[in-house]
Amino acid sequence: MIKNLIFDFGNVLVSYDFMAFLDRFFGDDKEREEVFAERYISPEFLDICDREAKPFGEMIAEQKKADPQMADGLQYFHDRFDEIVTGEMPGMKELLVSLKEKGYRLYGLTNWSSSVYKVIDRYNDLFGLLDGCIISSEEKLIKPEREIFMRLCDRYDLKPDECLFADDKPVNVEGARCAGLNAVVFTDTPTYVEDLKKFGIENTGQEKGTE
Repeated sequence: MIKNLIFDFGNVLVSYDFMAFLDRFFGDDKEREEVFAERYISPEFLDICDREAKPFGEMIAEQKKADPQMADGLQYFHDRFDEIVTGEMPGMKELLVSLKEKGYRLYGLTNWSSSVYKVIDRYNDLFGLLDGCIISSEEKLIKPEREIFMRLCDRYDLKPDECLFADDKPVNVEGARCAGLNAVVFTDTPTYVEDLKKFGIENTGQEKGTE
C-alpha cells in the first residue's frame, strides 16, 4: 500500500525554462548564447552544480577564471539561477493539498544547487506542504544514484515499497525503481492523477473532467 508520495521539483512541482532564462541575458547575441548553453546547460555541468561538492559560488568563480569570455554569463547564472523557474506546475498545489488531507505523507527529492532555497521561499505555499525533502547539493548525491533514494527513506523512516516517486526524467524513475521504490514518469497533473489510480489512490479532486 502506498503511504508516501515523493516528488521531484523541476517540471513536477514547478516549471522551468533554461532558454528563456538565457534569452533575458544574451538578447540578440544568439551565437554566444548557444555556446554558453552548450557548455553550462549541459547535463554534465548541471550535475556538477547539483552535487555541489564545493560551494556553488566558489565553483562559478573558478569557472569564470577558466572561461573569462563567459564570465558575465556565469555571474548571471550564479546570481539569478532561481529565475529559471517560471511558475507552479498547473494543478499540483491543489493536488498536494487533497493528498495531504487524505493522510498521505508528501516528500521532495530534487537535484538542485543551493540556489533552490530561493525557489522554495518564493513558492512557500507549495513547498510548505511537504513533510520533508532531500536536496542533492546538501547530500552531495544526485539522482539516479541509489544512495540518494536510500537517504530519503532512512531520514524519514520510509519503507521503499510504500513510496511512489514521480520525476520527469525516465533515468531517475528507473533509479528509484532499482532502489525498491514504486515510480512513475511525470508529464502533467492529469496524467499523474491517472497514475495514482493505478496504485489505488483515487478521488483526489483532480480527475479528468473534474472542475
